[in-house]
Amino acid sequence: MPDTRRNFLRRSALIAGTALAGAGLARSTSAAPLEVPPTAQQPGRPIPPASYGMPSKFESQVVRRRTDVFVNRQNWSDWSMTPLQHQHGIVTPNGLIFERHHAGIPDIDPATHRLVIHGMVKQPLVFSMDNLLRYPSVSKFHFMECSGNTLTDWTKVASTTVQQTHGLLSCAQWTGVPVSWLLDEAGVAPAARWVLFEGADGSNHTRSIPLDKVMDDVLLVYAQNGEMLRPEQGYPLRAFIPGWEGNVSVKWLRRIKVADQPWHFRSETARYTDPMPDGKWRQFSFVMECKSVITRPSGGMKLDRPGFHEIQGFAWSGRGRVSAVDLSVDGGKNWQTSTLEEPVIDKCLTRFRYRWNWDGRPAVIASRAVDSTGYVQPTVQDIMKARAIAGFVQHHNGVFPWSVSASGEVRNAIA
Repeated sequence: MPDTRRNFLRRSALIAGTALAGAGLARSTSAAPLEVPPTAQQPGRPIPPASYGMPSKFESQVVRRRTDVFVNRQNWSDWSMTPLQHQHGIVTPNGLIFERHHAGIPDIDPATHRLVIHGMVKQPLVFSMDNLLRYPSVSKFHFMECSGNTLTDWTKVASTTVQQTHGLLSCAQWTGVPVSWLLDEAGVAPAARWVLFEGADGSNHTRSIPLDKVMDDVLLVYAQNGEMLRPEQGYPLRAFIPGWEGNVSVKWLRRIKVADQPWHFRSETARYTDPMPDGKWRQFSFVMECKSVITRPSGGMKLDRPGFHEIQGFAWSGRGRVSAVDLSVDGGKNWQTSTLEEPVIDKCLTRFRYRWNWDGRPAVIASRAVDSTGYVQPTVQDIMKARAIAGFVQHHNGVFPWSVSASGEVRNAIA
């Protein structure tokens, strides 16, 4: 008699249950009956008249944290990092998206905020927030990564957890107006080639962006993950430049100027440049290249016993989609293909999974991503062939290993 779909599902569940029990992930239900907990015997908290939902008190450890490597005596120009080890999908909750500020967080009244577009345009324009909110909007899922992500761990162990090594990375749904629509309205001069974005914070953080990129996919963002921007994320308005280093997505945006050449601001000369082997420095290295990292298990965690474990992590590329992620459990000697979890979106975090049957012996686990252009995530040794790795070096997209000891402890294994 042919199997029905119901019989197939029952048999699959039985096989899966047996396998999980053998791995220590399930236990027999033939013992005492399930107890009725106190929470099932009384009413819970009532719904208040008005509130903003908060995480459970039992998740209080899931918070942004400042770096434990560079310790500043003040908090105005610093980072706070996303706890990637606790992120279960590709979208980072708004309260956990990493922060990077140059002069603290301004509180800007949207009723008085203005955005100016001027320079090499036919008609300079001034927008209020009400003006911008009347435009049709678009929503896009994209990652955002600071160019300083992983900068403390090039050739030696400095950080302990994935939050500290890779936590200047988040992913969100960004909602706003394409900058191209407003520039078309202003009328860009034929000789224009660059665009200035300036913030209204105390540092007046400003960056030069090629006009071609601006007209392609740059957004004026006022909402994130379905709500208006948080103050630390640029409220009430910011630029968002998909796939490029986070500092070019200028927050608290107040001014856009069009010109025929870049401005060479301090953030484009003394900062956010890359040292090269010939003693020169590379400017305008905007793109965040293809990268990946294992988030579970990762530094600070411990495997409780040998057997089945699912390795999980994130991959991303500023040039397109992630096409594959390879996994190694022997320090890069051999690689196996992981499973990519849908959706796989352009310039967005992609989640990968790999089923690993750990034999209890020491291991070194690592991931290696490939993007839709064919680019393969390099090792640090590969990067050192083309760049000078010394001092305050950014744009680290090298393969990142974690060691697993015989006792199951997971540690940073970059050295």
